[in-house]
Amino acid sequence: MANTKSAAKRAKQAEQRRQHNVALRSRMRTAIKKVAKALDGGSVAEAAAAFKASAASLDSMVNKGLTHRNKAARHKSRLNKALKKLATAAPGTGSVVAAKAAAKKTATRKKVVKKATKQG
Repeated sequence: MANTKSAAKRAKQAEQRRQHNVALRSRMRTAIKKVAKALDGGSVAEAAAAFKASAASLDSMVNKGLTHRNKAARHKSRLNKALKKLATAAPGTGSVVAAKAAAKKTATRKKVVKKATKQG
């Protein structure tokens, strides 16, 4: 427990600041999850709108000093990469499942080629 009035005040302010930071950090994580959910849903327009809001939220958290700029950049990069993959995957059908299956098939093909080159 604080011994002086000023120490008590500092402790109270620190707790208020901590609670505020917890709320902001939660808001940032929720924004990231909204993008991931929109990407899983397969809606490019919805995912793009969620990504734009999420990127702004991440940048805001960096400016407030709540997260490191590299962490924010990493999240934005990965989300943008997934968004672009969704936008280019099967543009006629918009099927995310078909795109994932095609990516898996390509990855399997690459493994077979690597094994063949090592043996030969």
